[in-house]
This record gives sequence, structure tokens and C-alpha cells, in this order.
Amino acid sequence: MRSLDFSSQNFHRYRYVMINTVVLTIMLVTLAACGKGDAPDGQAPGGMMAMPVTVVEVQSATAPISAEAVAQTEGAKEVEIRARVGGILLKRLYEEGAPVKAGQPMFLIDPVPYEIALAQARAQLAQQQALIDQAKREQERLKGLLASQSISQREYDNAVSDEAVARAGLQQAQANLREAELNLSYTTVTAPVSGISGRFQYSEGALISANTSLLTTIVQLSPIWVRFSFSDNELAQLGGRLTEQNVKHVTLILPDGTEYQQKGKLNFAASQIDPLLGTQQLRATFENNEQVLLPGQFVRARVTTGQRDGVFLLPQTAISSSDQGRFVYVVNEKNEATVRPVVVGDWVGKDWIVLEGLNAGDKVIIDNIIKLRPGAVVAPNIAGEKSGGAPAPNATEAAPEKSSGLLSTKQA
Repeated sequence: MRSLDFSSQNFHRYRYVMINTVVLTIMLVTLAACGKGDAPDGQAPGGMMAMPVTVVEVQSATAPISAEAVAQTEGAKEVEIRARVGGILLKRLYEEGAPVKAGQPMFLIDPVPYEIALAQARAQLAQQQALIDQAKREQERLKGLLASQSISQREYDNAVSDEAVARAGLQQAQANLREAELNLSYTTVTAPVSGISGRFQYSEGALISANTSLLTTIVQLSPIWVRFSFSDNELAQLGGRLTEQNVKHVTLILPDGTEYQQKGKLNFAASQIDPLLGTQQLRATFENNEQVLLPGQFVRARVTTGQRDGVFLLPQTAISSSDQGRFVYVVNEKNEATVRPVVVGDWVGKDWIVLEGLNAGDKVIIDNIIKLRPGAVVAPNIAGEKSGGAPAPNATEAAPEKSSGLLSTKQA
């Protein structure tokens, strides 16, 4: 009998444990079901963490109408220095690569042969002057004899002709003297313009030929010219054929990516399109007093013809490409990444100009683009603020404008 009572007591305990287990299981299932519909902050439904991203709230602004092209610099004046007389080159009178001024002596050619030629020309001039004096005296003497009919008219006419021939000879002697003086002056080769001197092509003691021997070059660095060209499509983006009147200014981008301080002006625009290249040849001039630019340097020329309103500025990292074109990810009300096709223009600094596809106030994702998929839940962080929504230092202060001063992006 005691054995039966013990078994009954165990049975009631077992049933009590089973009932508690079933109730606990039902409560856990209910709590799990409730958790699926109400995920904690920073966590997607189903328990997956939302991807943290940085967003900016874009606002419409004004952008320049511009285009860039590869360009090359050249001196406004590039002069070849050649000897105008032949002879032995005695001395170089300048430092290679140093600045020279117009009229500065640069080379000395042996002047002795030309000094002798000048002395001969002076002697010939004096001789011819003596012949004129003699012919004049003879004419005066015969004129008196003609009046007394002591000589014939023919003899007097011959005396007059002799004086005229002597005067012509005097003019020839004067021209020879002037030529000898010039040749002697040409033995000192001077700089025709101010600029930077080039490398000496010969050595002292070399025999120089007149008008053919290239001694060196001089390049004028300020102002300096920049040559470039635009295709038909680029000209269409700028509003058509470029002229000195419709180009506002030209900006140079140096090889290191920085902008040249001085703005340039267009000083040449071809009146026709090159039939071989399909481009319009252009040239701009820049002040270069500090000689930052050197001839032959490759740079980029940005031509600005006006401005366009109602565009947006986005970092290059925010723009993606696909077979259908370029697009961005925009965060909707549910914190989901949605694809938005856009039409972009040119660059301004390190940013893209977005022409179509965005509206003022759109929150565009600017990082972690490669990890995103359409419809993915994200945890957006405002650009310029700390993670978790806490404002960054000085976040309440007005954001500084971009260096270009043309476009702005409002940070939400």
C-alpha cells in the first residue's frame, strides 16, 4: 500500500512539471513572434543588423557651364637666335638658362675682318668724294670756255655727265659704308626680346655661318600661352562655337591637381572645325610673372561660358554606373536604399554635377555603395556628425562653402 501511494505522488509531480514546461514553451514562442514584428533600433526585421551609411541632404544650386581639355603651354614668344654674319665665335656672353633682357649682348663673333671691311668702305667713300670735287671743278672750267666758244658743246656735256657719274658713285660708296657698319655691329649678337635663354648649341671657337647657324633660343614666359581644342560634342555642351566674346574665363589645372591662381583669357579661336580631328583649335593667355608655368608643360584647361541653375553637387563616390546608366542610392521613409537614375554633367573640383534625377531634400548615400542592394535596410548617419546621431564638434555652425563658390550641398 505504501508503494502505491509513493507512485501516485510521483505521477502528480511529473504531471505538474510537464504542464509548466508546456506553458513556458508557449510563452517563449509568443515572445519570439512579437520580436519579429518589432526589431530593436539599428537592427533589420529578422534580427539582421542594418548597414551603417553616411547620407547628405542635397539642395539645388548653381553650377558653371564648363568643359575641360588636355592642353599644352608654350611661350608667347619663342625666338631663335642666329648669327647674321659668319665668322669665328669668340665668346658666349650670357649664362645658359638665365633671364636676358632685350638688347643684352649674348655672343661675340670675331670682329677684325669686319673692322677691315669698314675701313675699306670709308676709304672708298673718301675717294669717291674726291672724284666728285674734281668733276665739279672741271665742269665749272669748261662752262667758261663754252661761253667764249673755246670748246664744243659736246665737251661740256661730257664734263656734266662725269660729275653725275661721280655723284652716283658717291651714293654707292655711302651704301657700302653703311653695310660695313651693320656687319660689324652684327658681330655682337644681342637678344631681340626679353625672356629665358636656352642652351648654347655651339662651343667657343666654332665657325658660324651667316643666317643659318642656330646659336640658342629665347622663350618669353610671361605672358604664357596655352593651346587646346574641343570636339563637336564638347562645344555643344558649352553652347556652340567658342569665341573671345562668349568665353567668361579659362582655368588651368596643374599636373598635381591644383588650380593655377591666375585666370586666363581666350586670345585665339579657330574660325572653322579641323576636318581631320573634328575639333576647334583654341588658345588662351595667362600671366606668369612667378614663372610657375614652363613651355611644353601638359596641363588641363577648363573653359567656362556661363552658369546653370537647379543642379546638385555630389561626391564622386556617390555616383555608380550600370548598363542603364548612372544612378545613386536614396534613403526613403523606411530607411531603405532605393535606386535613383541620374544624369550627370561635368566635375567641379572632386564632385559631380547632377543635372537630372534628384529633388531638393533627397538623402543620398555617399559611402558603402558597393555593399548596398536595392531595398536594403540601412542605418543612415548624417555627413559631418558622429555615429549614432550625436552632432560632431562645431556641427551647429554653418558649413563652410566650397572653394569653387559655385555649388553647395546642404548636410541634413
